[in-house]
Amino acid sequence: MRNPHNEPLSSDIIDRTAAGKTPPERKCVLTGRHDARGDLIRLAISPDGDVLPDVLARAPGRGAWIGVSRADLEAAVANGKLKGALARAFKGAKLHIPDDLGERTKLALRRALTDRLGIELRAGNVLLGTERIAQGARSGAVTFLGHASDAGTDGPNKLAQAWRVGEGAEGSGLKGVILPLDRAALSVALGRDNVVHLALTDAIATARVAGPLQRLLHFLGHETDDAAEPDDGMAADDDIDTKGE
Repeated sequence: MRNPHNEPLSSDIIDRTAAGKTPPERKCVLTGRHDARGDLIRLAISPDGDVLPDVLARAPGRGAWIGVSRADLEAAVANGKLKGALARAFKGAKLHIPDDLGERTKLALRRALTDRLGIELRAGNVLLGTERIAQGARSGAVTFLGHASDAGTDGPNKLAQAWRVGEGAEGSGLKGVILPLDRAALSVALGRDNVVHLALTDAIATARVAGPLQRLLHFLGHETDDAAEPDDGMAADDDIDTKGE
């Protein structure tokens, strides 16, 4: 089953994984490492030659892939390493790398995550409000627990305890994820006032959120061990592709 055109790639990834297919890989043009496509970020060239982030991998034409943090990307822009790597990858095509490529990439990754959260809310897979989340957690209905970056400690700790009770995992260290989004960003994304905590109630929805969340955390240089399992990408095993799909 394919995703609707404007949605992230995750559910297609899940279908392929569920079918027993090995997640395909891409090569980072900066490090030479091969990783699952869903863990990397695609760069594409606009008609004017601008190199831009294509985090949903939907732009037509040639693309190259990176799997580095924002700090490493900005260093590669500044010292010319990215320009050299892309010149080889795009075989001499006209290129202009914007000085703010790192910021543009961060904003694009944030948008992918907030859009996905909004989609899951509309699908009925999100719980909001401390009491509703606590009840769902204690009943074993929660598959993912997330908190705004400015949430404090009391709320996350209490909800994590309720989640461990519901999962029969007391003493396990199971806890939620501090999201790279503050309450203002979450509130805008979900169309609600003062969103501080959220929970997902569907395992597949959790996997769909995990992909953009893991990529954003990695790009920002955060540890991702406590996030949901990442989803993998689609198609091809080189550092270049010739189409977005």
